[in-house]
Amino acid sequence: NTVCTSFKSELLSGVHDFATAGDTFKLSLYTSSSTINNASTTVYTTSDEVADSGSYAAGGGSLANQAVSTDGTTAIVDFDDLSFTSATITARYALIYNSTDSNKAVCVLDFGSDQTSTSGTFTIQFPSAGASTAIIRVA
Repeated sequence: NTVCTSFKSELLSGVHDFATAGDTFKLSLYTSSSTINNASTTVYTTSDEVADSGSYAAGGGSLANQAVSTDGTTAIVDFDDLSFTSATITARYALIYNSTDSNKAVCVLDFGSDQTSTSGTFTIQFPSAGASTAIIRVA
């Protein structure tokens, strides 16, 4: 998984608001042919996004219950797991982005291989919120 370089700079500039009533963060899914798989990704794109299916539509889904905390000297962000139901999806990557602020990229998730659901539930299960495990960490 890769935190986007642009996000690091924007974070220090106060662009992103992870507070409970702050910005809306979304997660979109991408095929294995996508080029979003690196730190140079700066914004959400529809290029190579998976097709609409079931409850998945272009732009993905909103991440709920964002929580900022610390673990030792590391700041961490956690979200509730996200599921798309009745969906036939094959995805290799996901992008977390800030839909409140011009769809700016936060981080790219690489599943390591294609992950699929066939007329079922496609779930993004976030790791536990810890200094070495949280999906977004600032050490």
